[in-house]
Amino acid sequence: MATYVDTLSKNAVVEDQLKEEQYIIISGTNRADSKSYKVSQYYQHVLESKKISTSLVTLENLDLSNRSEQYVQMELEILIPAKKFIFICPEYNGSIPGVLKTLLDLSDYKKVWWGKKALLTGISSGRSGNVRGMEHLTTILHYLKVNVHPDKLPISSIDKLLNGVEIISDPDTISAINVQTDEFIKF
Repeated sequence: MATYVDTLSKNAVVEDQLKEEQYIIISGTNRADSKSYKVSQYYQHVLESKKISTSLVTLENLDLSNRSEQYVQMELEILIPAKKFIFICPEYNGSIPGVLKTLLDLSDYKKVWWGKKALLTGISSGRSGNVRGMEHLTTILHYLKVNVHPDKLPISSIDKLLNGVEIISDPDTISAINVQTDEFIKF
């Protein structure tokens, strides 16, 4: 079972790089064994292969009913130092999960989000890849003064794409993720 943050080990070279641009991947749901978490892990793998060290934040097992001690600790240690965020956002009722909105609402937004950068990937079991949810999230992030990368990747039919495995194997999706992450590294 995942904790609220899974961190890859960092070597000295990567630590120097992270002082300028630390990458945080946020799996945008609190559901156990979610497709969002599996896609987030794939993004973490892709970025690690590009020599970018990341932290993966999952909302599973994170108390977001208030600004709990656990939340404040995560905000101070993980969210505030970060410069770049990657949101893996599943479609819930044509938008984003309420728990993701709550994460944004509870934050000390001027310290956590202002002036930082974000990359969005939407996932759904349907055809749209959560396009509407990514647009909603973009609007929220713009309000919080976050610079959102224009290459928002909708991943459709996630159930078929993962097909019971833990990693994405579709060549077109792999290519799209590589292009998207390369652009975000330069952003």
